[in-house]
Amino acid sequence: MKFTLDWLKEHLDTTATAEEVGKALTMIGLEVEEIVDPAEKLRPFVVAHVVEAKPHPNSDHLNVCKVDAGTGTIIDVVCGAPNARTGMKSVFAAPGTYIPGKDFTLKAGVVIRGEKSDGMLCSAAELELSNDHDGIIELPADAPVGMPYVEYAKLGNTVIDISITPNRGDATGVYGVARDLAAFGLGTLKPTDMSPVPSKGPSPIPALPHNFAAGEPKAIRKFAGRYFKSIKNGPSPDWLQQRLRAVGLRPINTVVDITNLVSLGWGRPLHAYDADKIVGQPMLRVAKPGEEFDALDNKIYALDETMTVIADDQGPLCLGGIMGGIRSGVTEGTVNVLMECASWDPDLIAQTGRRTGIVSDARYRLERHVDPALTEPGLELATRLMLEMVGGEAMEPVISGEDVFPNTIVEFPLSEVKRLTGLETSATEIEAILSRLGFRLEGTGNTRKVQVPSWRPDITMKADLAEEVMRMVGVDNVPTDPLPRLNHVATRMLTTLQNRRRIARRTLAARGLDEAVTWSFIPEAEARRFGGGKPELKLANPIASELTDMRPSLLPGLLAAAQRNTNRGFADLKLFEVGQVFHSVLPEGQRTYAAGIRLGGSRHWQAQNGKVSVFDAKADIAALLDAMGHDIDKLQLVAESASWSHPGRGGRVQLGPKVVIGWFGEVHPSELQAFDLTGPIAAFELDLDAIPEPRRKPTRSKPALKLSDLMPLNRDFAFLVDRDVAAATILKAARGADKALITDVGVFDVFEGKGVPEGKKSVGIAVTLQPTEKTLTDEEIDAVSQAVVAAVTKATGGTLRT
Repeated sequence: MKFTLDWLKEHLDTTATAEEVGKALTMIGLEVEEIVDPAEKLRPFVVAHVVEAKPHPNSDHLNVCKVDAGTGTIIDVVCGAPNARTGMKSVFAAPGTYIPGKDFTLKAGVVIRGEKSDGMLCSAAELELSNDHDGIIELPADAPVGMPYVEYAKLGNTVIDISITPNRGDATGVYGVARDLAAFGLGTLKPTDMSPVPSKGPSPIPALPHNFAAGEPKAIRKFAGRYFKSIKNGPSPDWLQQRLRAVGLRPINTVVDITNLVSLGWGRPLHAYDADKIVGQPMLRVAKPGEEFDALDNKIYALDETMTVIADDQGPLCLGGIMGGIRSGVTEGTVNVLMECASWDPDLIAQTGRRTGIVSDARYRLERHVDPALTEPGLELATRLMLEMVGGEAMEPVISGEDVFPNTIVEFPLSEVKRLTGLETSATEIEAILSRLGFRLEGTGNTRKVQVPSWRPDITMKADLAEEVMRMVGVDNVPTDPLPRLNHVATRMLTTLQNRRRIARRTLAARGLDEAVTWSFIPEAEARRFGGGKPELKLANPIASELTDMRPSLLPGLLAAAQRNTNRGFADLKLFEVGQVFHSVLPEGQRTYAAGIRLGGSRHWQAQNGKVSVFDAKADIAALLDAMGHDIDKLQLVAESASWSHPGRGGRVQLGPKVVIGWFGEVHPSELQAFDLTGPIAAFELDLDAIPEPRRKPTRSKPALKLSDLMPLNRDFAFLVDRDVAAATILKAARGADKALITDVGVFDVFEGKGVPEGKKSVGIAVTLQPTEKTLTDEEIDAVSQAVVAAVTKATGGTLRT
């Protein structure tokens, strides 16, 4: 939220500088984003007198002006503004001046159609003071020539921009910020007169009826309205226009500017209706399905039965708590006004805002809990401003509905401040701080009954009160005590799952994959393709219309990321993500997965074909399991593809039929088509929650390295087996033939074709024998070979190929 230093000082009696205010704001939790002096960039601009203006000899829309800028010499300026004329006062920029509204710097000696121009007469838009670019700025005749324009127009007002957390609705107005600073000790809070203003008679518009059926969402709690008769609307005073422009708002007219002033100044949104445009009796009701609303932002919104509107006989006048409509908008020609100040349900306002996508100043404040006690006083404040600026007659207020006050009382042991923050604060100081913040305290001894003010509904428990004391004493005053030194080895700090997430990221990054972070919400169609789409996993209020379901897999997000990259010409991709997936609404249905994809491949001349395959995915998941203490060869590999995988080009890793821990394979062509991708793409998913803990060894020290002095030897075998026999079955059988001597087994050849019977395949394996005590004799080698043949024959039913 933005406000000026002068505006703050209208509510806070202080001599603090902008820097001191900024430091104090950050200390009390209202973090300062930026402190800007908007006049700094306008200091080179000066008041100038147009001594003479005559038509350009070579143009029908330019003028050649003689300008006195207080330098002692007359300056030639070519100007295209239609209002440039002899004798006027305007704003002049000399060569070398940066023009913020045009984003360029003036050059000296510029020749425009044959006439020299040594400067520029400026419009308000070129100085970024407004959107007015129809002519140059016109100043009064008594404006002193040569005076810096920022001094003449009093533009030197520092703007402070603060970041407000969602719980601090009381700080969305300058008055609330001043109240916090006063409690911090930076000054004294100035009161605002919100007492009732005498009325001139009964309101022509009676109290608005609440037409809500039982069970309908009722966003509005209380409606306070006032009819203003025979006003004289028009442009607002200069001070008000400057104040609004300083914080980024465009002045509209006096009535609308008053509503913005009260909204920004006191955090109390208002809305004004042109009363003569209201047809029949206005009412409060739920929007009808299919009803449309023409809003003040010149957009038409579709409404539904979850939204509250203020409507007349012709339809909605205002989308409650969000934005007004064009049909009843106030213009400079408005004579009679209905001013609204209402109390709303913050949750329903936020819901309506998300459904419509409207981001307005009113929504920003109302969904953060505006003080309900300001509903009628806020209307009285607006009444004073209306009578002062536009005149007319104020009729009797019309009130309907009831405010909802939290009326929270907290039992607060004063010792909680020390226990929770470490601050040594006396009871007197604690009471003084809370009293300055608006809390009322009762009781004696260590415990107080604390009544929370209406503007702080976020305060609900004793820890909140301790925090309030801490931020007023100062977070930098919280003592910093070192942790005690341990006299023993510290226990493990991270959980198994935290360790696995860390290991997965490091391992996959080391294998050349780039980490991606994708949405946990995906479209329903993608969720269904990857095993999700359950009704209970749908979002009640999605952040975007297409992101409706919680993801059942990480792969949709990675494939969508791949699509975005390939659309931009990045075809060689290796992506991974470690995150949560959702299989049900139960706690055990939320799992932590690691997943990765590879596509494209290398164009290097040594690469075999430049494409990825199922074996790339298998290598990734094997490396991941190995980093977590598990050898993939000792787990069960099943040649059954996942639902997203190409048939026959994928598999799964499991501990048994019921404990599946991972899948790998090439992504199915239909899935690639859905994401507009060209394959092949190798992918894997690993359920980090399902991986068992590796067996703990009796000691953490590594055993002594034992290397044999004897040379290893290799023996090759070729087995004729059925086509559907997995190579892993052959390897496992061969490895178990003699665990003492056999140190490695690998496949070096798979052949089907001439010489191999139909339905069979030849699998060649290499077996490494490592003697440890003595050189093996031929008889011992033959014995191991026969054991290998026997083991494979028993496991597969195959025969040794000769």
